[in-house]
Amino acid sequence: MTSSESSEPPARDERELTEPGPEPASREARAAEREARRQGRPQGMVPGRERRRSGIERGFMRFIATGGIVGIGVALGALLVGQDVAGWIVGLAVATTSVVLAALLWSSRQL
Repeated sequence: MTSSESSEPPARDERELTEPGPEPASREARAAEREARRQGRPQGMVPGRERRRSGIERGFMRFIATGGIVGIGVALGALLVGQDVAGWIVGLAVATTSVVLAALLWSSRQL
């Protein structure tokens, strides 16, 4: 009984001999396409911008975002003081929150 007469699929070595593999040109084209994708700028969750913002626009955006950080700190402080939390804990919470948010803001490449 030969492999073509049996109900089992041919062995891997037999398939490689009987079935044509992918053409070398198409394999090279796929490899070239993958390499071209690697050469491009890496994309994160937010797609890259076509143009970079001007210095004035970036400064203004950071100024507005810094104002938001101050506003979050004030709201957090008011909330904690309203709950009669010790002053040093309020200061620690506000300062830590401000530092973390500012670090995120100033490390951002989008602004």
